Amino acid sequence: MFYQGLKPLKTPHGLAMILYIGVIGERICNEKNRKAAERVGRLIAENGGVLVCGGMGGVMEAAARGAASAKGTAIGILPGTERREANPYLSFSVVTGMGEGRNIILVRSCDAIIAIGGGYGTLSEIAFAHKLDVPVVGIATWSLKRGDRVDEKIVVLSDEHQAVKKAFELAGRSTAGIQSGRAVSL
Repeated sequence: MFYQGLKPLKTPHGLAMILYIGVIGERICNEKNRKAAERVGRLIAENGGVLVCGGMGGVMEAAARGAASAKGTAIGILPGTERREANPYLSFSVVTGMGEGRNIILVRSCDAIIAIGGGYGTLSEIAFAHKLDVPVVGIATWSLKRGDRVDEKIVVLSDEHQAVKKAFELAGRSTAGIQSGRAVSL
């Protein structure tokens, strides 16, 4: 695990925390983003995290495939009403019937988010993450500017290893996991 230098998170009861790392991006993506998403998914799983995604194709499917290749857990928060719409690499899928409204559920379920590429759905997830104080790391994704001031809340990196490492680091500082009480006994 490359995030060994980080202190393990503990719940108030002394149990180790499992970090939920979201991977967001477009449903139809280019080959570069697909490969990046697959590596990110694999790295999340190899480092003990749970991958959360939108459960469909493109970046979401590639990240889930990466997690599955490392025998990790991938959860898909689906926009539709049919579980069969999910990509085949998910460990678990949550059917919402909410369309793009499921984006807030996805973000709320994560301790940190990695955005890879992305369209307006990804931008909405980034906005929800900012509003809910969920850290965002980006690879070839949106940058935000208000007037002449650049919003630096998206930590932009070009290397998948560094992006996953940063997401775990930021998730460890986030209070999202502590509030949710997700934990395992070591």
